[in-house]
Amino acid sequence: MQFMMMVKADPGYEAGVPPKPELLAAIGKLTDEMVKSGILLQTGGLLPSAAGARVRVRNGKLTVTDGPFAETKELIGGYAIVDVASRDEAVALGRQFMEIHAAVIGTSYDGECEIRQMFNGANCGAHG
Repeated sequence: MQFMMMVKADPGYEAGVPPKPELLAAIGKLTDEMVKSGILLQTGGLLPSAAGARVRVRNGKLTVTDGPFAETKELIGGYAIVDVASRDEAVALGRQFMEIHAAVIGTSYDGECEIRQMFNGANCGAHG
């Protein structure tokens, strides 16, 4: 089963503050382990929303809005695509990733990782 793990942005991310080197090192170590085990398929980080745009359709009319966007907690800062045997395994990886953030950044960190199974036709309408 493939899952996308999406890490939500925080105000520092949106302000363009680079991650702590210690955080990057710890995430790099976890990433290397996941690559070696064969479960990590892809990762990526996104620039702050100021560099982005949204295309919306309403009542048949398209509009484009340039960033930045106000609701930081709803923005994705980065993602990973993993191939694991179950939702529980994906959640365990998400917990491990967020535990790294809490350990390195400390109690001031307020973050979220959303985990969603990827659609592949065979699981159309399936949940779980």
